[in-house]
Amino acid sequence: MIKTLQLKNQDEILLALGSQDRKLRALEKNFKVTVFVKHDEDGAGALLSVKGTNSRVDKALAKLQKDLADGTVRKPLDLVKDERPFSDNIIFRPERARPVEARSENQKKYIESIFQNDLVIATGPAGTGKTFLACACALRALELGMIERIVVTRPIVEAGEKLGFLPGDIEEKVDPYLRPIYDAFYHMLGPEKFNALKYNHTLEIVPLAYMRGRTLEKAFIILDEAQNTLPAQMKMFLTRMGIGSKMIVNGDLSQIDLPSHQTSGLVQVLEILAKVKEVSFIQFGGEDIVRHPLVKSLIAAYDKWDKKHAKETK
Repeated sequence: MIKTLQLKNQDEILLALGSQDRKLRALEKNFKVTVFVKHDEDGAGALLSVKGTNSRVDKALAKLQKDLADGTVRKPLDLVKDERPFSDNIIFRPERARPVEARSENQKKYIESIFQNDLVIATGPAGTGKTFLACACALRALELGMIERIVVTRPIVEAGEKLGFLPGDIEEKVDPYLRPIYDAFYHMLGPEKFNALKYNHTLEIVPLAYMRGRTLEKAFIILDEAQNTLPAQMKMFLTRMGIGSKMIVNGDLSQIDLPSHQTSGLVQVLEILAKVKEVSFIQFGGEDIVRHPLVKSLIAAYDKWDKKHAKETK
């Protein structure tokens, strides 16, 4: 079945197609339809032809008509409160893996906060999906044309002499520290798309030290393992935000690898920004762990042991 929709002007074209046709590609992927675009000879408008099964074509057209009914082109990341750019709890649909979705209430709050706020700070134990979900949200935002690039960074605690003894050039030296980020994107994108995004610099995965001196506009920026930043590094990172950008800060306060005499930038920023209304804070717990069921028991056992020994040392 094929149905058509006439776009009258450039504003409607942008509403329907999105920046670099990203909204159009997302529409095809989400509704499993094929869309053909034929621009008018005078360049003013365009004719969209939507091909697929009856129900899918109707749903896709309904989505297009709803966007056109809004009447104005939204600015990047300017979403109406409580609106989520996904349905059926699906954040991102990899081609060769199962859809990425929230598995707990805190994960749902985390995802909603990401799309409603420009700065989100999330803390909690390993295995709660902080990094993976942030990467999935970044890919969805890119798909929808809300941002133009994704930048993911991590502090490298052993950035001194230990790193120098590792073999290879600087990229090979830091690769083991960034490997979890590579794995997340590789899982969702597959090798070809992953390498393509890296090649054209749409996706950057870099050590935190490489962020100094940059201003990132229209970008989705993720700081992972933030508990291992120093206060000055955290301030440096947060001030990289440019117009149309979004920042996600993730960390686990129980896994601070800094020397005992140094303050964690994540610990400090939680206090400094506590009363800033524009910042959203998410706290994950053991109930949000989505790894092997045994991981919950392991973390609970360690927490119990830590509390017991903390009392004994007082």
